[in-house]
Amino acid sequence: MHYRSVFHPGLFAGQNIIVTGGGSGIGRCTAHELASLGAHVVLVGRKPEKLQTVAAEIREDGGECSTHAFDIRDEDAVKQAVKAIVAERGTIHGLVNNAGGQFPAPLMAISKKGWEAVVNNNLTGGFLVAREVFNQAMRRSGGAIVNMLADMWGGMPGMGHSGAARAGMLNFTETAAVEWAHAGVRVNAVAPGWVASSGLDNYDETFQKEFIPRLRGAVPLQRLAEEAEISAAIVFLLTPAAAFINGACIAIDGGASRNTKLFPLQGGANSKPYGGFHRAVHPKALGRS
Repeated sequence: MHYRSVFHPGLFAGQNIIVTGGGSGIGRCTAHELASLGAHVVLVGRKPEKLQTVAAEIREDGGECSTHAFDIRDEDAVKQAVKAIVAERGTIHGLVNNAGGQFPAPLMAISKKGWEAVVNNNLTGGFLVAREVFNQAMRRSGGAIVNMLADMWGGMPGMGHSGAARAGMLNFTETAAVEWAHAGVRVNAVAPGWVASSGLDNYDETFQKEFIPRLRGAVPLQRLAEEAEISAAIVFLLTPAAAFINGACIAIDGGASRNTKLFPLQGGANSKPYGGFHRAVHPKALGRS
């Protein structure tokens, strides 16, 4: 079996595209799709074993990739890694700034250390990688960057640290889109809602039992997104067809961010998911819902 992308084969032939957080979840899925379309994918993450596992999958499917394990929050490590990637590959055509993570907690219970860890993961690290990719490669040759946000409109009660970081990433996206346009660099973002991804299994038992089963009911389409539905939007923003899209953010949340919470949602929505990822793994947490 192979990735069933809606984009044409060979679309990214000869291109080098970095995917941060490429060892799992949306990053893994996106890396597979890009590789299936001819890109040489550079998988980035903190854990080399996870990156190697995904790299083996991609190669088994006939794709090309390499791995670089480092912490995106470490400025010196980011500089050295991007330098090494440019030395190996010649240039960087695309960056998917996907890496991130958070934990559920009310604002009153978040420590300074916890707050900074999430902000560094979801905002500062993405900025560092994008800045170095621009300075060391795209400043000369152009390119496309896609940043990862979340459905943070109207606040993110229970995950305020992530909401603040994601809102910051939106403003960074809009600012970089203006400052870097002269070099032929487009900077856009995607903002997924709840996704049937492996990340759901990382939440604690209480969250999985009490919160996750209620997610579908808050989405007008009455389901969670598939990883492939997030990847498809990311890939589109990297394509030549998006050549005049700059500084934009695509919400991929089934309409959840547009719901006033006053309109009563009806059950049984006839929404058919796009399951393009042939290696998708259903989260164990969703077995409860």
